[in-house]
Amino acid sequence: MTALVWDGIGTRLYEAGVSKGVLYIDGVGVSWSGLVSVDENPSGGDAKSYFIDGVMYLLYSGRERFSADITAFYSPREFDLCEGIVAVHPGMYVSQQRRKLFGFSYRTRIGNDLDGSDHGYKIHIVYNALAAPTPRKYATMNDNTDPGLLSWSITVKPVSIPGAMRSGHIVIDTTTAPDYAVSQLEDILYGTDSSVPRLPDPGEIASIFEGVTSFTVTDLTGGRFSIAGSSFEVSELDTGIWQITQDGVTAVDSDSFEITSP
Repeated sequence: MTALVWDGIGTRLYEAGVSKGVLYIDGVGVSWSGLVSVDENPSGGDAKSYFIDGVMYLLYSGRERFSADITAFYSPREFDLCEGIVAVHPGMYVSQQRRKLFGFSYRTRIGNDLDGSDHGYKIHIVYNALAAPTPRKYATMNDNTDPGLLSWSITVKPVSIPGAMRSGHIVIDTTTAPDYAVSQLEDILYGTDSSVPRLPDPGEIASIFEGVTSFTVTDLTGGRFSIAGSSFEVSELDTGIWQITQDGVTAVDSDSFEITSP
């Protein structure tokens, strides 16, 4: 048995920062420059209890709803529709119109006592968000003009999530997720030279990660290895250097997929 250890080297984790904001309108992504903060404010989930003969016989939490406050120096032009602002003629806009649902993604950093804020990051994906602008104040300019901040409160309509309850918020933790699965997801979210950025549905994201299965490599002796797990192909890259390709995907950046013979 192993005794508990507190504050071990490399285990002092923290989360900070926000970056790489992306707005998705009708599933197509545009970068959100000037993103300052995302304050997550889940609601609901309160404890509910029931009693019989003065004795509590049932205790459970209610359904939780995801909501957040977005703060930015500015928003993409495509976000106007999400604020209920419609262009009726070139350069002429009308507010107080019906607001459009949108998708949203952003990244937060994960740090520890060894790597600092470069230890890893989380990718947050939000579905079916509805924005409500907060009050804005316009004041006279002076010698020290500070750019004003804009903010919006958002609530979401939950969607079906394979293997889980309905939700409007998915989080990918790169410190535990396989590198090649994260890379494949980011190519979809952020686009590539040959594909436009888009918002994948939860089922597509689940299919990327559910194909990730582990296998065990046992070092026997003399450069021989015993490999047990899911389907894979083994090829020798160089003398004593072995590479494993799983399900047609080669993850050369992951230590668990690369074997070096002693």
